[in-house]
Amino acid sequence: MTAALLVGGGGGRKVQPAVTPRVSLKGVSAADLLRRAADVVAAEPDGPVPTAQQWIYTKQAQEPYDEQARHAEGARKLLAGPQESWIRYDGTAMATMELDRTGEKLELTTRTMHLENGGEGDDRSARELYRVLAALPADGAATLEVLREKNAIADPKGVSQAEDDYTEISVLLGADVLPSKGLASLYRALATLPGGTVVDHLVETASGRRVIALEHHARPADPESGATMRDQWLIDPQTYRIVGMRLVVGEKVVGGNSLLARAVVDKAGERG
Repeated sequence: MTAALLVGGGGGRKVQPAVTPRVSLKGVSAADLLRRAADVVAAEPDGPVPTAQQWIYTKQAQEPYDEQARHAEGARKLLAGPQESWIRYDGTAMATMELDRTGEKLELTTRTMHLENGGEGDDRSARELYRVLAALPADGAATLEVLREKNAIADPKGVSQAEDDYTEISVLLGADVLPSKGLASLYRALATLPGGTVVDHLVETASGRRVIALEHHARPADPESGATMRDQWLIDPQTYRIVGMRLVVGEKVVGGNSLLARAVVDKAGERG
């Protein structure tokens, strides 16, 4: 078995820092945070790029934390726990842990895919996304121009240019392999868009990790109450890398995932 750190300094197997650094977020704008984060990640060295046949292993906690599931039994307890998945770098297969026929244990289930060259609509392989990221210019405005030109995600009708730009950026922020300079370019591009806010304190993920929360893309969630739903990007306060994204309505987390581990392995089922 061969396991490796993912490209970029924040992609290793253990992603939780031993000590959460003290971070002052009061009065920090989204643009200031993103520019600071870009400078930090841009200085990180990149590790080896996965080969086409290698797999990217990801372990995530579901957000929000389900206190009742902690005391559940059987299938519910299995399904409520951390989610593990593997995807081939070339986008030809993915694997997940699913309930077996007895419903009493999880087993590895693999299915084939054809993500590259538009084989499954807008979905892209980790390799295709990496190539886009690696080619992005350092400047935020220039990055936006490149993303608009490539237009990898179909533009929904009736949305503003800023909303369309955010969609393109958010897809790339969720890439399984994020080269350091490419991530820095995305941060600088996102810093130019309106609508971002920084929660003025560290927030806690379902795994108990304390992270920076950057909120973006507010949209109506309940027309009657006027409540809005927002994307909340979870950022490691030490490495400034993305470690999850969840959906928030008011002050309540209603969905999403936070990263527990990620590694490059040689076959599905390996965990690094």
